[in-house]
Parts: sequence; C-alpha cells; structure tokens
Amino acid sequence: MSSRKRHIVSILLQNEVGALTRVASLFSTRGYNIESLNVAATEDPTVSRLTLVTTGTEAVVQQIVNQSLKLIDVVNVDDVTRDQHVERELLLLKLRVSGSQLAAVNSAVQKAGGRVLSDDPESYTVELTDSEAQINRFIAEAGNLGEVLEVVRSGALAMLRGATTLRA
Repeated sequence: MSSRKRHIVSILLQNEVGALTRVASLFSTRGYNIESLNVAATEDPTVSRLTLVTTGTEAVVQQIVNQSLKLIDVVNVDDVTRDQHVERELLLLKLRVSGSQLAAVNSAVQKAGGRVLSDDPESYTVELTDSEAQINRFIAEAGNLGEVLEVVRSGALAMLRGATTLRA
C-alpha cells in the first residue's frame, strides 16, 4: 500500500501565454490539489521554472510528471523530493506584541535566523527563510509570544543537491 506524502515538483516551461494555465488545468481536471505554486524566469529568459507542492502517492505524482511532460509548453519536469534536495520558503509575519514580550520575540527571531523588518509593537514584522517545518515551528512560537496579525508565505522553492540540475 502506497502512502500519500508531500512532493515538490519542478517544471521548466516556455514563457508563452497560457503555459501556466495549461499546467494548472492538468491538476484541476484530474482532481490533484496544488498546495503552493511559484513561477519565475530562469537564467534563460525564454524559460520559467514553476515549483509546486502537491500531496499524493508515488504513483500519482509519477502520473503528474508523465502527463506534464506531454504538455506542449513543458520542457522538463522532476519530482525533486525523490532525491537529496535543498528546500526553502520565505515567510513574512506580522504580529502585535506587548512591550513585555518584545525581548522574547526579538530573541526568537534571532534564534531562527530571521530579520526584523519593523519593530513597531502594533505591527512587528519579521522575515524568515527556512524549510516548511521550521517556518511552521516559528509561526507557532511567535503566536505564543504575540498576536499573529498576518502570515504571508511564498510556498516551497527547491533544487537538487550536488551537480545535478533540471535543464531545458
């Protein structure tokens, strides 16, 4: 029995009108959920890298990879979670912090490797880049030290470790 787990899929696609829509449609028409989605140009301005997070069995994700490769704008696809990879997510977090908790929040931010963007107690804003698990831990910890007003997350970005790259 195959279990469902989180997968990060990287897709290189041509910078063409409708390319992202075709990839997203592939997921929606087959009932796959996209948990996060990031798209940006690569070193080649004619190609973008789409990084998405989905949950499914190995077989389902392999089917997603295979079906994605059939799309006309898709250049290459890889489930980067199958191999050793580096994964990061950006968090912007806004808190309301009481004066008595400011030192504790500052300490938590420093310990997590984050950066304070605004130290106004009514809109204390933090930037943190880390793994999804560490981001989740930090949000929980910060919520115990102040009132969470807003959470903005980029979703996962990932690449394979070592010399292996996803190329067009």
